[in-house]
Amino acid sequence: MAFGGRVGRRIIICDGAESARLWSRIGVDASEELTWVPREDESRSRPPGFKILQGGLEKEAIAKLAPAPDDEYALVSDDGPWTRLAVREIQKVDEDAAILVLSDSLTAEDLPDHPSLRRTGWKTLIRDDINEEFDHLANLQRVVRIRELLEDREKVGILVQPDPDPDGLASGYALRAILGRKRTTAPLISFGEVQRPENQALCDAIGIDVRVITPEEIGEFDGLVLVDVQPNVFGDNPPERICAPDLIVDHHPERSGFNPTISDIRTAYGATSSIFTEYLRATNTEINPKLATALLYGIKSDTQYLGRETSPRDMHSFAYLHAQHSPALLRRIERPALPLDGLKALGRALAGAEVRDGIHMLVLGRVREDVIPQVADMALQAEGAEWAVAIGTVDRNIVFSVRNVGYVRAAGEVVRAVVEGLGVGGGHRSMAKGIIPLKAFREVYGSTNKNQIRSALFDAFIRAIHHADD
Repeated sequence: MAFGGRVGRRIIICDGAESARLWSRIGVDASEELTWVPREDESRSRPPGFKILQGGLEKEAIAKLAPAPDDEYALVSDDGPWTRLAVREIQKVDEDAAILVLSDSLTAEDLPDHPSLRRTGWKTLIRDDINEEFDHLANLQRVVRIRELLEDREKVGILVQPDPDPDGLASGYALRAILGRKRTTAPLISFGEVQRPENQALCDAIGIDVRVITPEEIGEFDGLVLVDVQPNVFGDNPPERICAPDLIVDHHPERSGFNPTISDIRTAYGATSSIFTEYLRATNTEINPKLATALLYGIKSDTQYLGRETSPRDMHSFAYLHAQHSPALLRRIERPALPLDGLKALGRALAGAEVRDGIHMLVLGRVREDVIPQVADMALQAEGAEWAVAIGTVDRNIVFSVRNVGYVRAAGEVVRAVVEGLGVGGGHRSMAKGIIPLKAFREVYGSTNKNQIRSALFDAFIRAIHHADD
């Protein structure tokens, strides 16, 4: 049997004039055969576009519709006996008929057993659409306030985290589109370069420039927006301007100690890119293939392809963007190269690899920083690993990336406990990053050779994880 697109009619059978009139208001598809069965207590005034099903639900009346094997039926009723009778009569004409029951009160138990029958709400479908429109309206109002706040600013800095990730890059790029600005009047800025190969590939493929600045250079911007980041990421004492930005849009756990003019922090979302997708949809801003691809990859990377910390909002945004993105651009972004020296460092680390107490820890030695998170991603695949920690030495720092399986303690909380008093760190529930200066590590542990780093940090992670579980 071959299956293709729908070629038959939709035969709509409404129980009474009220449901028929409601159907006629939502518009009529050319393939629909509109019929209604009058109730005893109502007139036979024909609803617009409908014809009376003569004979009610009797077999002969339905047979007069000349149903074909590819036809589909919709029964619109909240009356159980009426609906059960309708299903039986349709089965007499076509025992394999596909039947959709639209009812807000009937349950599956109220309906007869039929393999090709579905039930869904009727008025609830309309309510879902209305609720979605109110969501769009709320996002439109947010964007109006943001535009009003920033429209007179000569130069708006869009600040993302050091070594920005795809979610931050895509969100900043989207904000510029929403503001109707160019890179000269709304540059993406960061205190650290884009380092991971796939993030560099994203910038190259989409055409995203990130200007690396010093904290002192923040003063040249008369507008400041923090995207996919909050002031706590910039250390214990970030510049005063960063603590009082014009706008923060983020999805990470909300931190205190800062005072933005406008804040839109949605911790239930898996990606900030989902928030900006909703902004774009609410304002009918054009989403070209480059922008769609950037936002799609932002959601995909921050939720590990909708596999962790994902909300229905992320899924809806992902589906919307998927219809508009460029598969060719996405392929260019997703195939970064792992440098040869990074592969060699990984090989040496794997030679002595073991999983202890659910932790797979790999110490790589001196490597390029972008290698560390890629190794952490792979390390979590080890049998028995609930936590993966990849550690490397970069310039004068020990840098580590952490991944977990998602159902254990939050990685960001654990990393903050590990680096407390030594360095900085944080992140999501299932991925995080920490940085400890070599000097600070030596002062506490005496040596920075691989064995000492492995031993000290393994003990620190055990304490942090177990303390979090208490």
